[in-house]
Amino acid sequence: MSKPKILLLGDIEHQSAKESFDALSSVAEFLTSKSDNPSDFLNECRSGAFNGVRAAYRTFNSVKITGRIEGEVCEELGKAGLRFLAHNGAGYDQCNIPDCTKAGIHVSNVPTAVDAATADTAIFLMLGALRMFASPLMNLRKGEFRGKTPPPLGHDPESKMVGIVGMGGIGRDFKKKAEALGMKVQYHNRSKLSDEISGGAKYAGFEELLGTSDVISLNVPLNSLQKSTHHMISTPQFSKMKDGVVIVNTARGAVIDEAALVKALSDGKVFSAGLDVYEEEPKIHQGLVDNPHVMLLPHMGTWTYETQEKMEQFVVDNVRSALETGKLKSPVQEQKDMPLKD
Repeated sequence: MSKPKILLLGDIEHQSAKESFDALSSVAEFLTSKSDNPSDFLNECRSGAFNGVRAAYRTFNSVKITGRIEGEVCEELGKAGLRFLAHNGAGYDQCNIPDCTKAGIHVSNVPTAVDAATADTAIFLMLGALRMFASPLMNLRKGEFRGKTPPPLGHDPESKMVGIVGMGGIGRDFKKKAEALGMKVQYHNRSKLSDEISGGAKYAGFEELLGTSDVISLNVPLNSLQKSTHHMISTPQFSKMKDGVVIVNTARGAVIDEAALVKALSDGKVFSAGLDVYEEEPKIHQGLVDNPHVMLLPHMGTWTYETQEKMEQFVVDNVRSALETGKLKSPVQEQKDMPLKD
């Protein structure tokens, strides 16, 4: 009996994860793509090059090769035999889950390995935004010290109310770190969590959270299960917030209407913002780039050696679980009860 095939989309960077992946050669045959753009990849799928593939390891940057995993790509991979797609990332908006489901492809993500590093990034952005550190950082490197005009005075985090939108692993990690700074915490989630899971944080309705938080941290996915998260923060939501609110986003860029955020910053409704993600990244709204009071990072939330290594190992574990048990270790929420097509 021939071995099942594993398709590697993208590169595995860390040696320990490479060794774990290579060890799968005892139970599977490896395939790679010869394409370097989405058009060629689709033609490669159509050609039958991936026939017999059972599972795929997919990196975030492989989107440059494959494009989004949707439509005909899903159809062709499903016909080739793909049943498991292990995606390296907590967010999986690069994959169209309804299309994958229709094609019989089960998708997994990396829901826990990213928590601490992403929460650390959110804390950094929050402090930078509260303290107005963005312009002094730039001015110092230009030889102007604090700047020709001193920046506005910032705010201390102590005693401020932070509202967490999305109380998953990242949100809960962020909560603990915010409390260590002396902040008060409330959260909004799809459903209220037990006190044990939420750490005793106050649950608030969405509009209540908007109107009573000094800082709002966004930690929600952008996916087909929660279509409402696309532009969930826009002009109507900004109008309900406290004057001088600080916005932090380490989730996905499109949960905020960037044009509305630029206007809210210009109008003074929003004091400052700390952003790691953008609607059309790597493109960033010019109004954000030009605003000296906004802390900007180029999607660095999980950019640490330790976290990247853990993420890669987690994906390998998903592939191994799929081949050995017929189930993914961490299926995406939309497919929790999805039966195997075969």
